[in-house]
Amino acid sequence: MESQIHKIHQQLVSKEISCSKLVQERLDLLKSNTHNTVNSLLDTLALELAAKVDAKIENGEEIGLLEGIPFGIKDVYMVQGTYTTASSDLLKKYKSSFTATAIQKLFDAGAIPLVKENCDSFGHGSSSENTIFGAVKNAFNTELVAGGSSGGSAVNVAKDYTVFSIGGDTGGSVRQPAGYNKIYGLKPTYGRISRFGLMAYASSTDCVGPIAKSIEDIRIVLNIMSGKDIKDQTTYQSKKISKESILKSDEIKTIGYFKNFIENDAIDAQVKSDFLASIEKIKAKGIAIKELDFFESDTLVSTYYTLAMAETASNLSRLDGTNYGNRIEGSSLKDTYSVTRSDNFSEETKRRIVGGNQVLSQGFSDDIYLKGLNIRDQISENFEKDFKEVDIILSPVTPNSPPKIGDSLKDPLAMYLSDAYTVGFSLGQLPTITVPQGTETGLQITAAKNNDELVLKFANFLKDTI
Repeated sequence: MESQIHKIHQQLVSKEISCSKLVQERLDLLKSNTHNTVNSLLDTLALELAAKVDAKIENGEEIGLLEGIPFGIKDVYMVQGTYTTASSDLLKKYKSSFTATAIQKLFDAGAIPLVKENCDSFGHGSSSENTIFGAVKNAFNTELVAGGSSGGSAVNVAKDYTVFSIGGDTGGSVRQPAGYNKIYGLKPTYGRISRFGLMAYASSTDCVGPIAKSIEDIRIVLNIMSGKDIKDQTTYQSKKISKESILKSDEIKTIGYFKNFIENDAIDAQVKSDFLASIEKIKAKGIAIKELDFFESDTLVSTYYTLAMAETASNLSRLDGTNYGNRIEGSSLKDTYSVTRSDNFSEETKRRIVGGNQVLSQGFSDDIYLKGLNIRDQISENFEKDFKEVDIILSPVTPNSPPKIGDSLKDPLAMYLSDAYTVGFSLGQLPTITVPQGTETGLQITAAKNNDELVLKFANFLKDTI
């Protein structure tokens, strides 16, 4: 699909449509949608900003490329003066006092926020069912999940309610819902975009990620949000990616894929067949294919959840209703803490906190947590070796098609295993994009650290190949 940002920009500049009308139309769609994508509408703010864009155009002033473009924000990002609920009872009445760096950069570029989007509570889930606002429904089949945790963000883009949305990806939470809803979703290299103002899930793998219908729109948004931030010491200054550079893929000579992912009994037969057919189409273009060996998917999943749950327990320890949040009074201070957390956290969040506390507890930390850290180091080392032999690693996004709403809640383990093909790249802190080609839930393109440009290059190549 062509760039929606460029298209709408031209429509605004030529006065084919007013920004106020554009924003109102999208707000109306969001209000009437039945996919449970909306936690709160930012209608007053959006219309005020739209009127300012219209005034600039009417006065003959030049507007920036993102100025007047409507977008959505996963409800785990701070936006000053708006509800930031993380789809949880604990924060259902919490209004943020500041704005996340990545979101502020979009505001500074003139993009217009429409909506705080439904997601798994605190990012804890792979189906966008663990939410007080109701399960998000798949854009193409309302009986199926939208994926998670950025389900509302993906569906809003897929349904054209927003031009792009900003999700959060810790272990696949942008890539998997993008695949389930047949659009693009990027997890950039860890540290390329500031995490300041993103409600932390697992700090060592949390990433800010754009979701859109075109690679060009992903590129534009990525450039705006990237850069060093003194409020996030993990960030670094990155070079902007040009429109022209991602149209050339001559430097990509060798593609690798993990044979054990594809030969695994857990993968759906159709997903396997479609993936191998995609490999053959790539090979026909003169690109060499190399089979790689990697950690078994169950090892990746267990390592990821060991570390992620430990970080969750630590990050959420401050949410006790004392300074903010939905405080429930008990018979004593200790009882107040207990009741507040027990009644306000979802079952999945409580499961992850309990698991994390066990991982970090005396007597277990050496055996479990430190082992997890060691395996993560090994995973990173393996990736470094692999990228000396291949330019890109290609994989399915998920081993199976989207489950029916309700199935994941019955079987948390099955939900965790749906992340089998995404969490490894998170542990490696690598740039990875989902593209809506190749299998029912798309393909996943991964490059070495800090090589975000290369994944966009190959995404463009695949668009014309598969």
